[in-house]
Amino acid sequence: MNAFTYFESPIGRLLLTSDGSVLTGLYMEPSHETQSTEGWVQDRTLAPLAATLRQLKEYFAGTRRAFDLPMRLEGTAFQQRVWRELNEIPYGQTWSYGELAKRIGNPSGSRAVGLANGRNPISVLVPCHRVIGADGSLTGYGGGLERKRWLLAHEGAISRGLDLGDRLLNQGQGDGEYRTAAVRSIGSNGRTAVKLSDEPHDIQA
Repeated sequence: MNAFTYFESPIGRLLLTSDGSVLTGLYMEPSHETQSTEGWVQDRTLAPLAATLRQLKEYFAGTRRAFDLPMRLEGTAFQQRVWRELNEIPYGQTWSYGELAKRIGNPSGSRAVGLANGRNPISVLVPCHRVIGADGSLTGYGGGLERKRWLLAHEGAISRGLDLGDRLLNQGQGDGEYRTAAVRSIGSNGRTAVKLSDEPHDIQA
């Protein structure tokens, strides 16, 4: 039985999907608008969805750092390798695309890793937001850089600066005055400054 529900989070509404036994998706706006739920049952009491709702609430409240949920991510063998390794990035830390590529045994594959990262169907729980550019730039993110900044600040990987939750609720505000401080770590390279941009970046190893 395919089922779905929504979670109202500080970074906007999240769409959760399940096949009845495991979690199969977590989508942010606007990408969840392309995920069809036609003919599905909306049921927040279904075990995988109920457990996900509870753990997300704890995560956003700051009382949970790791998730313990049954999940199935549909993708190629290469994508599966990337997604499994994403779960190895510790809470409060970041890796570069190059570091992630090295860890899956493909040191020259940072661009392919970036593409796989962007196709992660269970965001937040499988923390693709913890991957950034080698120069410290936040680079692209399917949910938007504002959400990526919020998640990294929430986890303590970057300093918070402004209240990003409030900023998301007011999309009319410009971003010219917002700056973050420093990334806590990027793979094995130690501390480095964050370079912010709302424009897409080429993935750097």
